[in-house]
Amino acid sequence: SMLATGFPYNVKENPDNCIEHFVNFLMSAQAIRRLGSAALDLVYVACGRLDGFWEVNLNPWDVAAGKIIIEEAGGTVTDFHGNKFSIYTKGVVASNGLIHKQMLEIIKKGLNKNEGK
Repeated sequence: SMLATGFPYNVKENPDNCIEHFVNFLMSAQAIRRLGSAALDLVYVACGRLDGFWEVNLNPWDVAAGKIIIEEAGGTVTDFHGNKFSIYTKGVVASNGLIHKQMLEIIKKGLNKNEGK
């Protein structure tokens, strides 16, 4: 799959293991891109240019429109645990719907490591 992500400004002190997630996806995906705009990444998932997107520490204005556009296009948007996504949630996983379960499994690896499991 072709995926995209971004990194928060506080990447060195980020508690959400964004680098760990990146490494885990790098070993499973065809390619990962970083375009620099979560809004653009989400729209690219909706139109099929990308298969999936994940990122930590986003703000509502980064994801509000993209969430709606992906869902209207038939894709899936959740938090890192697979729960219903809110624009106030800091972690987002978005996909074409076909690879969402696999993306959540990869995210879980990083979450488990962060929790000391």
